[in-house]
Amino acid sequence: MFQILMLTDADGPSASVLPALDLLNHKVSVAPSRTVSGSLDGRSPDVVLLDGRTDLITARNLAQLLTAKGLAAPLLMVLTEGGMAAVAANWMVDDVVLDTAGPAEVEARLRLASSRTAEVPEDDTRIRAGSVVIDDAAYSAHVNGQPLNLTYKEFELLKYLAQHSGRVFTRAQLLSEVWGYDYYGGTRTVDVHVRRLRAKLGADHEHLITTVRNVGYSFATTRARES
Repeated sequence: MFQILMLTDADGPSASVLPALDLLNHKVSVAPSRTVSGSLDGRSPDVVLLDGRTDLITARNLAQLLTAKGLAAPLLMVLTEGGMAAVAANWMVDDVVLDTAGPAEVEARLRLASSRTAEVPEDDTRIRAGSVVIDDAAYSAHVNGQPLNLTYKEFELLKYLAQHSGRVFTRAQLLSEVWGYDYYGGTRTVDVHVRRLRAKLGADHEHLITTVRNVGYSFATTRARES
């Protein structure tokens, strides 16, 4: 039996979102999706179901936010036939299920999603900071599921800043930590790489790397005004 958390703003029981749940032997709790801001307030469900039947954009944004915040449970989105045509990999859900799916299909999807999550090793090398997910083992970085085409040093700089989110580093500190003590270039190298990183992060996420005037740079998961 799974502990299932249904996130929906619809009125009524969870069976109104996914009727097949009423025929399965799982414990289902319901929470308004509009109240979720990236954490589940201490809940530890086995599976999270997200209602995406009527407001696809809000459901997509919430799925990306939950994933970026490090949601441990598998995330499945409940969709209509029309929604199936819109869902994409960057929605960051583990699986989708039609609201009209029968109990056998729903049970299979719950079981498979849970088994995939259980197979993730405990020594996961991914770093999650805001909407950025950095995979140290694969030398890859994604923002909201979209891959960033980074050079080796751009990746190392982003990784170092994200690992120390909220901490301010001088250019000299970043130069020694990322480029090494044997690097003889000037601190302008750091500025150039920060500028390139911001360009690759795009207008919606360039604020993640903040400039602290007369000091250096910091990585922030929330939008901050430069000082």
